[in-house]
Amino acid sequence: MLWVGFLLQTHALYVCVSGHDSGPVFEEQPSSLIYPEGLTEGKVTLSCQARASPAASYRWLLNGTEVPLGLDRYTLVAGTLVISGPEPLRDTGSYQCLAINRCGTIISRAANLKFGYLHDFPPDSRSPQTAYEGVGTFLACQPPPHYPALSYRWLINEFPNFIRKDDGRWFVSQVTGNLYVAKAEPNDTGNYFCFTTINMDISTKSTFSKANQLTVLPDASPRKSTPSIKVLSQITLRWRKADGLMPSKAGFSVEGPTLTLPDLSFDDEGIYECEAYNSEGSDTYQGRINVQAQPEWLQVMSDSEVEISSELHWSCVAAGKPRPSIRWLRNGQPISTQDRVEVNGAHLKISNLALEDSGMYQCVAENKHGTVYSTAELRVQVQAPDFRLNPVRRLIPAARGGQVMIECRPRAAPKPMLWCAKLTASLFCSSFSLYATKITLAPSNADINQGENVTLQCHASHDPTMDLTFTWALNGVLLDLENSAGPYHRVEGKENIGDLLTVNAQLSQAGMYTCTAQTVVDSASASAKLVVRGPPGPPGGLLVKNVAETSVELRWSRGYDNHSPIGKYIIMGRSSLSSEWKKMRTDPVNIEGNAESSRVMGLMPWMDYEFQVIASNILGSGEPSMPSHIIRTQQAAPTVAPSGLGGGGGDHHELIMTWTPMAREYQNGDGFGYILAFRKKDTSWTEVRIPHVESSRYVYYNESLTPYSPFEVKIKAYNRRGEGPFSQIAVVHSAEEEPTVGPLNINATALSAFEIQVSWEPVQQLSASGILRGYEIRYWRQHEREAAADRVRTAGLEPTARVSGLRPSTRYHVAVLAYNSAGTGPPSPRTTVTTRKPPPNRPPGNVSWKAHGSWVTVRWDHVTAMHNESAVLGYKVSAVKHFTSTQFLDKAKSSVTLPLPKDNGYVVLEIRSWGEGGDGPAHEIIVSRDSGEQSANISDFLSDRGILE
Repeated sequence: MLWVGFLLQTHALYVCVSGHDSGPVFEEQPSSLIYPEGLTEGKVTLSCQARASPAASYRWLLNGTEVPLGLDRYTLVAGTLVISGPEPLRDTGSYQCLAINRCGTIISRAANLKFGYLHDFPPDSRSPQTAYEGVGTFLACQPPPHYPALSYRWLINEFPNFIRKDDGRWFVSQVTGNLYVAKAEPNDTGNYFCFTTINMDISTKSTFSKANQLTVLPDASPRKSTPSIKVLSQITLRWRKADGLMPSKAGFSVEGPTLTLPDLSFDDEGIYECEAYNSEGSDTYQGRINVQAQPEWLQVMSDSEVEISSELHWSCVAAGKPRPSIRWLRNGQPISTQDRVEVNGAHLKISNLALEDSGMYQCVAENKHGTVYSTAELRVQVQAPDFRLNPVRRLIPAARGGQVMIECRPRAAPKPMLWCAKLTASLFCSSFSLYATKITLAPSNADINQGENVTLQCHASHDPTMDLTFTWALNGVLLDLENSAGPYHRVEGKENIGDLLTVNAQLSQAGMYTCTAQTVVDSASASAKLVVRGPPGPPGGLLVKNVAETSVELRWSRGYDNHSPIGKYIIMGRSSLSSEWKKMRTDPVNIEGNAESSRVMGLMPWMDYEFQVIASNILGSGEPSMPSHIIRTQQAAPTVAPSGLGGGGGDHHELIMTWTPMAREYQNGDGFGYILAFRKKDTSWTEVRIPHVESSRYVYYNESLTPYSPFEVKIKAYNRRGEGPFSQIAVVHSAEEEPTVGPLNINATALSAFEIQVSWEPVQQLSASGILRGYEIRYWRQHEREAAADRVRTAGLEPTARVSGLRPSTRYHVAVLAYNSAGTGPPSPRTTVTTRKPPPNRPPGNVSWKAHGSWVTVRWDHVTAMHNESAVLGYKVSAVKHFTSTQFLDKAKSSVTLPLPKDNGYVVLEIRSWGEGGDGPAHEIIVSRDSGEQSANISDFLSDRGILE
């Protein structure tokens, strides 16, 4: 290839300068893109930018062959490749960028250029489809040829009437595009269009199909049936993980048609089962999730400067699934095992390094999901010994009788041979000798309890001409004595005292403390052991053995007693129903400190548990052990009966029985369901099996059932291990029959423009056919049909009720019906009533008031009713403080005197007219003792006090 020759020529002509030059490192690499097919006037831009010194030059490869830059349609802008008028036949493929300077060459990740397209749907008409009411069906999309994948939506009748995603009866498959409907309804009849959209990097395109005509026919013979996974129906769905525990992150999606697992991980792999069920049965379908991932670096190589003739070891470790393969590149070319080079998967070894081994190296990890690159520069060094960076010190002080170290560290490659010589001419004899540093009072061993303070003493003597400093180390690690908020503090004193104060000592601060007294010439050290006694450490090796229905055996190993004997253990546990740890019941009840096993009692069968063990001594309880692995107790037959047994209501010839579904902690095993038994008194029992825990009702249909017949009912639970006990017997009545007679003597009276009073003669209480619940009042305007009537129901058997929210001056028809749980009976004879004229829609005007002492006088102008308004019969004056009090005044009155509040506060007054049509609008004012005489309203009052601006 052309670019290989360029690399060889570049390496021969230029030398990478150590300490000045650096090889290229990518800052931006090309990314794959999809370009719209047929868009010939546009451009494709593939980015590439590298940091390098000297600056990098760039080359591009298409499917491994160099791109002819500057010719035809290819342009290079900095490192970026621009393709003008891209064409599928010539430009489809894999592109890579090469960044080159005299230190080496690197090659970018591959960027794939592909061309997207979406053809139109065929013009042929589609065959009409029919479905029956209450049954599931689907419409096929049959998308046209396309690339890449489509997103699908469906239109009903016309654009843009799209099916809503939150409508639970509809589901659009984003794999096939098919539209599924659960429990078709008559109003689903219509024309349906499959709307497809393709998303590309610079544009989108959409098209839709010919109409799919769907007609929903009424089902002449409705029946109940077992649910089917193949076509959605109006059923209950639940997900579970067949080979393990359902991830908690699934949330509420386990109860819906689509299971959602965010942030997918390898732990989520397994078999998942969707179960559909209703009162008639269930169906299941399983699918497997295999989690795979593109490569991700766990360990990468780094830039290296090594001396000539030495050995290089580099490793690259990548995670991914499938397991990534590893290959190596040098200056963009593949490396294989030969001569001094050994390639062993993720490991590269080069022996007896030579100058020509310098360059840019890349480690490439790839699997079918992607490729990642790691880049590093290798520089092979050759340098004569040089002391300029690390010169030998000319004067080195030393203590009499002590040792002295003279460093000799020249910079050189390869590693030089060193030798030292004593040159008489260089000796310097001083006129004094220095005194050695000594510890005069060494620290003593100490034994304390956790939380106590302790002081470790350390005194020293030293040469008076030198400065003395003290340092402390714990188990060889230097302590920070400058942090005032920390546990370690210097004890202030003379220069030769370096005592250490440890505050609120913890178990982690036990160990060997070393005091070091140091001058610039020498040092002396002494050590002491600090023992900190405290609560025991966490037990280890917790195992769960011999798992039974309601008990398990725990075994553990003793933790550290922290210098105080372990007195006892307690066991904590929690189930999958709670995140809170609780103390468990054990055998023996009290677990002695020398024990290493115990049995946990009183567990729930078929429940997930995890456990912890906590040790304690006279100093307190320690940290708990690591939680055990999660176990599930053995299954057992249910031990309690379902609660809340009752029922009633429903349609003719039905007996509806209801109960509270059993909570998870009472199920005791899988294969869970209910056995429901019912009978008329003194007859044999009829039993039915309801096969799912979520079921809460059962409907028994028999045309021979008479209305409101009493049945004895009982229920018990069962699972794979057996049946539980029956509940207490409850009495449930079959469906009632609607009342057969209606109320008589209906009377309706207008109370105001907006409210009427309706009364009637009550019907006789029902007996054998049901229980009368109340009455329904129907009312409609004279020009309306009775089918459009509004309805108000009473909650009891009172033969009178008020109806409000009516229109003024309007004639209404009124009828009354008795009702029970089965529905309403026949209507009464209708009556008519006309609401009164509305009250004047104006408040009293020209309102003024005057405060005098503890009283206030309010005046206003009369309100005059218009011809279409009801006459004014008087006025209402309401005082609103902590409660409302109202005075009714004759229509001749236009003033009133009222008491003011005693707390020097204010009161809100409302003045309105009233009459046959009801109350008119109010004029509101605020009155206080100190306000004198005013003509004001609320907004004036608030504005005066700076509350309203």
